[in-house]
Amino acid sequence: MTLRVPQRKLARMAKKFPDYVPPTQIAYRDEGTTLHLRKCRLAIEVDGAWVETVFDQAVVTLGAMDDNDFVISDETVSRYHCRIYQEGNAYVLQDLGSTNGTFIDKVRIKEAYLRPGATVALGKTRLQFQSIDEEVHIRPSEADRYGDIIGGNVKMRELFGILEKIAPTDTTVVVEGETGTGKEVVAQTIHGASHRSEAPFVVFDCSAVPANLIESELFGHEKGSFTGAIMARPGLFEMAHGGTIFLDELGELSLELQPKLLRVLETREVRRVGGTRPMRVDVRVIAATNRRLEEEVRAGRFREDLYYRLSVVRLFLPPLRERREDIPVLAQHFLRTGRFNRDPDGGHRVSGLARDAMEALRTYDWPGNVRELLNVVERACSFAEGNTVQLEDLPAHLTDSEHMQRLEQLRPQLLAPGDAVDQLGTFKEAKEKWVASFERDYIRNLLEQHEGNISHAARDADIDRKYFRKLMRKYGIEGGQG
Repeated sequence: MTLRVPQRKLARMAKKFPDYVPPTQIAYRDEGTTLHLRKCRLAIEVDGAWVETVFDQAVVTLGAMDDNDFVISDETVSRYHCRIYQEGNAYVLQDLGSTNGTFIDKVRIKEAYLRPGATVALGKTRLQFQSIDEEVHIRPSEADRYGDIIGGNVKMRELFGILEKIAPTDTTVVVEGETGTGKEVVAQTIHGASHRSEAPFVVFDCSAVPANLIESELFGHEKGSFTGAIMARPGLFEMAHGGTIFLDELGELSLELQPKLLRVLETREVRRVGGTRPMRVDVRVIAATNRRLEEEVRAGRFREDLYYRLSVVRLFLPPLRERREDIPVLAQHFLRTGRFNRDPDGGHRVSGLARDAMEALRTYDWPGNVRELLNVVERACSFAEGNTVQLEDLPAHLTDSEHMQRLEQLRPQLLAPGDAVDQLGTFKEAKEKWVASFERDYIRNLLEQHEGNISHAARDADIDRKYFRKLMRKYGIEGGQG
């Protein structure tokens, strides 16, 4: 899920390298989940007192212009004087061609590592730098949803606890998980919970655009820069200024374009194709991939420096088969909110799922995850003749003999007494469904106890043998003799 560095190793590295700063990371241990947030603190001397500001982003720009992260009102400070950025496990100070120079502990530098406690001078202004490693113990949220993300599984509720901490920051996030697990929903939720929520949320799918057009899509182009460029066009980074850009399927980005993306992340400037003037952009980056980026780095398909620049916080979304208890909640949510389940008057066409239909959903492995579940629920809703989705309304691969056999094997693990199956419907409807569920299970179990002998089973149940057969036909229970 993230890079895991043992605490003893962190301590040894910090002792050996004074400039070492523990990276922002999520650590999963037996005693619980811990989020380490790497931050830097800048203190500026104003009228003999120190005023502090804390930054959590990977790059902090300093200068006299208002669009810097740290604005300094000093005529001896250049418009864009310098920047502080994270490199590996340290912070680096880089002068940006300032007029009066940048100094660390009275030594003028072009680019140098910052040690915690260092004094930085920009013109007549003095700053103090300090690195911060904030350790936050993550407790699973008590809620079963965060924003538009739904799940009562403990892994999901731990994820909610992490999102509560990182969403309000500008931290770069990489979301990993299988296809259909909801990575874009997570990105939208992070954006919605941040101070950028009123600004644009721009989505770019790296796998959906031809490689020769990606640079123009991301960074824009000038008129005449290539055949067909009949007018200047801003790129998605410009469009996302002040907000968030979501780079989906990041692992598909070609090696030729990766250095250009890295430069944008480091300088927060874009240069259009065919252009000569860089433009500053204030954008939070959230990326997603269904590939394991560490494996891509080892295979030489993904740049290591870009990997570390992006992986400030990495989140892993569990597949649906690892959180089966969330399937009923998700299915009911889709029925409640989906436009496909509306009648002409705006009401719900279908109120819920029959018990055996819900069991079939819970025993399936869902290779397409939440997206596949949504498609199945929508299809079943269109096939349903009544106000409840029945087993026969589901696709064939959820009702074939192999899946039904597995369902029977897992049935005791799926539904305990009191388990909620239908969240919608009147008391009468819910009662009828539970009575039907009880009758079906009772008849089936009684037959198994009497090895299929209908006469003995009916006698044990103290009901007429003909009525016992009628119940068998009603619930499609086959077999039996005598």
